[in-house]
Amino acid sequence: MAAHTIGEVARRVGIGVETVRFYEREGLVASPPRSASGYRLFPDDAVDRLRFVRRAKELGFTLDEIRSLLDLRVRPGAACDDVREIAVARLADVEARIADLRRIAEVLGRLVTACDADRDTADCPILDAIAPEVRDA
Repeated sequence: MAAHTIGEVARRVGIGVETVRFYEREGLVASPPRSASGYRLFPDDAVDRLRFVRRAKELGFTLDEIRSLLDLRVRPGAACDDVREIAVARLADVEARIADLRRIAEVLGRLVTACDADRDTADCPILDAIAPEVRDA
């Protein structure tokens, strides 16, 4: 089994060295043993594990969810249904955020349409919508 320095791990996974350290502190990857020269040497499975973490983060999973997914991945007898439950909850959250962003886009679109670029900022509908009470201050 190969051993990799933290810099090599970071390059192979496509994340920064500080991110590797952060995930190590968070317990998402085990602290590696040190070589005789004092270098921390990560095994190949740490690279695989960190790739899993990176991809899960890209899909929007939280660190707690990722921790649970990693646990389910190695737990004997764990059911795929448990993984599905976590993914369903994440999907619901993503869909709710998308709905919020659509509402925001709709409101911003109306405000941009209502804004006359030649108007003085004292009468700006965008500024008034953000903080109507500031207008009179």
